[in-house]
Amino acid sequence: MSLYHNCSPTRIFMRRATIVVCGVLALPVMLFRGDRARFYSYLHRVWVKTSDQSGWRSQKPQSANSCDFSD
Repeated sequence: MSLYHNCSPTRIFMRRATIVVCGVLALPVMLFRGDRARFYSYLHRVWVKTSDQSGWRSQKPQSANSCDFSD
């Protein structure tokens, strides 16, 4: 039983369309703010998200299979 699932393509499309609209609408205001990098970094994180699983949890199974240390 998986605790997380991949988002549907429709949900990903709607999320990305919302991010584009938010980014364009916020652009005139964010040009004069000092924290615009943090805001657009957050938008990028939301844009990239394709599942309910957090990034560090999705990378853990990949790293568990690799053996960096030898006996």
